[in-house]
Amino acid sequence: MPLSLEIVTPAERVVTVTCDEVRLTSVEGQFGIRPGHTPLVAALGPGELVYIAGGTTHRYAAGEGFAEVSNDRVRVLVEEALRAEDLDPQKAAQDLQERQQKLASLKPGDPAYDLERAAVARAAARALVARSAR
Repeated sequence: MPLSLEIVTPAERVVTVTCDEVRLTSVEGQFGIRPGHTPLVAALGPGELVYIAGGTTHRYAAGEGFAEVSNDRVRVLVEEALRAEDLDPQKAAQDLQERQQKLASLKPGDPAYDLERAAVARAAARALVARSAR
């Protein structure tokens, strides 16, 4: 029996699809889900989200959020989910570099530090996924 995957952001339902496997990036590392997986709720960190359907791999750059797995259904609620094909590798790399420079100018006690650190993590995810799509 295949998995039912739903990826949702605050702005839209990004995808609803039937697939064979899902790979996510949690705050503790990457993990995969296949049919029959044990139910779970996981906190997600920025990173690559992959699903495989009919032998084709689909890649997304995903932001922070949560995943819920139950009864061969995977619901992913994230801040952003951008298709690899829609990302420009040069622009993503430039954005990452700019974010890293901005973060380097801040001190850990600065009120904007944590927000900028999260922005760097999302930019790194976009740069990674953009490179892998080409």
